[in-house]
Amino acid sequence: MHPSIDRVVSTQDVPVLVVDDVEQNLVAIEALLTRPGIRVLKADSGVAALEILLVQEVALILLDVQMPNMNGFELAELVRGNPHTRDIPLIFMTAAINEPQRSFLGYQAGAVDFLYKPVEPDILRSKVNVFVQLFAQKKQMAAQMDELRQALHVNEMFTAVLGHDLRNPLAAVLNGAELLLLTSAEPKVGAVASRIRSSARRMEKMVSQLLDVASIRAGGVALELARGNYAQLCRRIADELKQAGHANPVQIDAAGDADGVFDPHRIGQVLSNLLGNALQHGDPEGSVSVRIDGADPVRLTMCIHNRGAMPAAVLEQAFTPFRPGREPRGQPGLGLGLYIAKYFVDAHGGSIALTSSEDEGTKFTITLPRDQLKAAASGLSGSAGAPGSDRAAGSS
Repeated sequence: MHPSIDRVVSTQDVPVLVVDDVEQNLVAIEALLTRPGIRVLKADSGVAALEILLVQEVALILLDVQMPNMNGFELAELVRGNPHTRDIPLIFMTAAINEPQRSFLGYQAGAVDFLYKPVEPDILRSKVNVFVQLFAQKKQMAAQMDELRQALHVNEMFTAVLGHDLRNPLAAVLNGAELLLLTSAEPKVGAVASRIRSSARRMEKMVSQLLDVASIRAGGVALELARGNYAQLCRRIADELKQAGHANPVQIDAAGDADGVFDPHRIGQVLSNLLGNALQHGDPEGSVSVRIDGADPVRLTMCIHNRGAMPAAVLEQAFTPFRPGREPRGQPGLGLGLYIAKYFVDAHGGSIALTSSEDEGTKFTITLPRDQLKAAASGLSGSAGAPGSDRAAGSS
């Protein structure tokens, strides 16, 4: 037996239920199977077996076919009909040989195997050991998953608390840098204050991303929907990025109706992440273009394009959280921007796609329902689940 399974079995014996109306058969099977790691439970009728199954989880049921009042097939149907016991393996034991109809009924009732009496001891032990090991592995994996869930919950709580507690001192650093820039005419002081402000803003973005991820992993983010205009929102985000020091122009072209019902804060985060990526990672001499297509009355499309291509390694893991990626001109990030952007797009029932090549540059294409409330009511809205399993590409 595998050593990890030995540890599980040795700490708690695996129960095996034997059901037979003949006492001598119960005693004989108990003697054959009893060893460290296996605990044999005995029932002399179907009713007694059901009483045991009400209070005890078992790895396997060895079930006699011919019993009075309730035969093995009838008991098997009851076991399979209960959601708490339907997955327990059943091995039928019968003295009737060469009866195809009986075997058919047994497999139809959920049997995994048939043993014919008199049972060969080595065969019985071998078959029982297989299911005992599977049961032990299942229990071990369940315990490991529970430990992992608890560890993830603690990590997420730690991240949320840490991010929240960092905001107050970070705000003080930002305010101090702004005050220095306003009150001091000394060039060296101004240069240092500018670097402090730039670093603090970058840290502020990282803290916000950590808090978003903690909220996503803790159960999702509720959308606050309102009627708005995607083109106006995009222009506002572009102005904010320009004020933050991004010199490259952002060219916005809107065609058709750009109105919709969406969460302006979350879609603003999506645009801020994607435009910020395009400005940081794209051609430093080139502009970033945004085309908003509002011709479709049901859905709206936004394309964000910049010159420059992404490395294949970055492209393959773009929407994976905390993924390795490029350092934008010496300013490493957490690899969370695109993960969060995809989550918010998915939460709106939309989709996000990416293409990148040396010839065509890099383009994100976002498709969103014009009215998220109507889309959800008609079944068009997508899941707001975490997007970690999707294969897409980009840089954060």
